[in-house]
Amino acid sequence: MRCVQCGSFKDKVLDSRMSKDGTTIRRRRECLGCTYRYTTYEQIERTELRVVKRDGTREAIHREKIIGGMIKACEKRPVSMDRLDRAVEEILTELHQDHLSEVPSSNIGAKVMEKLHQIDPVAYVRYVSVYRQFEDVGEFIREIQALERRPSRDPMQRRLFKD
Repeated sequence: MRCVQCGSFKDKVLDSRMSKDGTTIRRRRECLGCTYRYTTYEQIERTELRVVKRDGTREAIHREKIIGGMIKACEKRPVSMDRLDRAVEEILTELHQDHLSEVPSSNIGAKVMEKLHQIDPVAYVRYVSVYRQFEDVGEFIREIQALERRPSRDPMQRRLFKD
């Protein structure tokens, strides 16, 4: 691993921890050249999933795009990056469990909306307003009213039954 400060390839691992869901290993490292400390994450490399966009084009799923949209929706909200990282991992795991090589973009958007609904209702409404391309205030109001009627599930509570 190359040090981001001095470029040295020599480092030592100070601490390794597995994520709660067991899919990622977090390693705290120290550069032996300049003593700079940094964190790396190790994940299983999965087969490449491809997203089928609305216009029919296909491209590889980019984790950065998913988390980028979620970060924008959660801007100035009390949501930690760790929680968003876990949500993205859960989304990608669910997509891989479907054993498909191609996934419609609408499926990804639906999963992001579901996770944001569990994490933060304001972030959910922000994301939905952009994703569904609301044209007027009436659509926005109807979505908020629908949100009030939907039961909110605690993200830390395990699901006992499949929907």
